[in-house]
Amino acid sequence: MLLLNYETQEEFEAEILEVLESELVEIDESGRFGFDWSKEVGNRIFKIVAKGILDSPALGLISLSILASELRIHVDLVENAKENRGKDKQVDRVGGCLLAFAAGLSFERGYLGFISLVPKTELIDHYVEKYGFTQYGRQLAIDGEDAIKLIQKYL
Repeated sequence: MLLLNYETQEEFEAEILEVLESELVEIDESGRFGFDWSKEVGNRIFKIVAKGILDSPALGLISLSILASELRIHVDLVENAKENRGKDKQVDRVGGCLLAFAAGLSFERGYLGFISLVPKTELIDHYVEKYGFTQYGRQLAIDGEDAIKLIQKYL
């Protein structure tokens, strides 16, 4: 998967790795993320990092709940590092790669790419327009062909 250095417009390879529980304190103390990620213990947490760079900091994080009885993966939390948000961001495509990764896990488990999330109200249109989610009340979801499109675009 390729991320984009927003300043130079150069692409670079990234990888997604599972976060160890022991890493959460360091993540929270870094000041680079606004949420308290230690509250996500019990979920599967992943980070996206620059590939091949030892000790590369997390560029973004995603917390997932596997809802096997509902044949879906729920995104409990997804967040870009502070430096990768807004018009002055350093790295682009972080969120898309994390969401595409979740859709890929859903396909691997036989859930047909079905992932869901409950975003902040002001982000609903962003998820619908940029990533192809469909709104169901306060919840958003993606599956099937739309999930494939997300994976093809970001992974």
